[in-house]
Amino acid sequence: MRISIIGCKGIPAALSLGGGIETHVEELATRLVQRGYKVTVYVRPYANPRKLKFYKGVRLITLPTIHSKNLDAITHTFLASIHVLFRRADIVHYHGVGPSTLAWIPRIFKPSAKVVVTFHSRDRFHEKWGWFARAYLALGEWTAVTFPDATIAVSHSIQLLCRNKFKRFVWYIPNGVDVPPKNIDDSALKEFGLAQNRYFFTLCRFIPHKAIDDVIKAFRQVETDMKLAIVGFAAKNRKEQEYEKHIRELAAKDPRIVFTGKQTGETLRQLTANSYALVHASRSEGLAFSILETMSYGRLVVMSDIPENLELIDHSGIAYKVGDVGSLRDTLQWLANDPKIVRERGERAREVVMRLYSWESIVNRTEALYYSLTKI
Repeated sequence: MRISIIGCKGIPAALSLGGGIETHVEELATRLVQRGYKVTVYVRPYANPRKLKFYKGVRLITLPTIHSKNLDAITHTFLASIHVLFRRADIVHYHGVGPSTLAWIPRIFKPSAKVVVTFHSRDRFHEKWGWFARAYLALGEWTAVTFPDATIAVSHSIQLLCRNKFKRFVWYIPNGVDVPPKNIDDSALKEFGLAQNRYFFTLCRFIPHKAIDDVIKAFRQVETDMKLAIVGFAAKNRKEQEYEKHIRELAAKDPRIVFTGKQTGETLRQLTANSYALVHASRSEGLAFSILETMSYGRLVVMSDIPENLELIDHSGIAYKVGDVGSLRDTLQWLANDPKIVRERGERAREVVMRLYSWESIVNRTEALYYSLTKI
């Protein structure tokens, strides 16, 4: 089976400055190759700085794009959608509601292939978008369930949205995670002045809807000698750069708050595995990789009570009212004073991930969907 994937910036995710979609595509594509499939991923020039042609057996096709906030994804998706018409493909798999607006191209002009869309999140609620982009992404929610032969939802809340609002059946296939060993080295912590189990942390790109400012405001009011590590970065656009400036100004008033910058690989692994708890304050989400990965290390997650977050924790995390800094402050203070519940909930989190979110399970379900469409 030949599978072409459209909609992500590029893989590997660590080189593409990508997020959840890029991680999802990397894990899915490389595992499908291991199972004998021929997989192609369309990537953007800036997300493939090494000009790779292959990555772990996955063919990478680099096509140009207009590298701006509003035109980057759609221009690249359009060129990829035309390019795939002239290649052999049994499955054309789009990722994201924005790219799904062009899924009609292979659906009409390449009838030999089956078209799949993965609905990752309700992107129109992300605060970085203006009114026109929000309207276009709202259209994308409709196209994500109307244009393809099959739609995948990464969360039950998105699945219910598609059923209730659009009257469409969609497959539920969440994001996945590899379950790591329990004992992880902590030598990388010294660089940031951190100590094992003595810091909360937040992990995300510096985007306003991730609400890092809420985390900082709440933590500054918590009476503890633990620290707060902020792991992430801002892209080179004005809105994210301004937001980074804002959160750094807030954090400058508290010497316990540490910025680590963008981290990947072993350093990120150690930062996650040796933390006290993750604080995930996002006001809009699909299914957050940072939550799943932190749970896999047996760490507690404190999260905003949006539906996409709540369905993950299965009584293993602590939720607070989204946007309520006072509620978050009280939650952090409680947990700083109660290491027993932090440890118990963390252990349960690891069990939840092992049972429901392994990558092998996710790839099995995706493979089953492909076969149901192609009848190979």
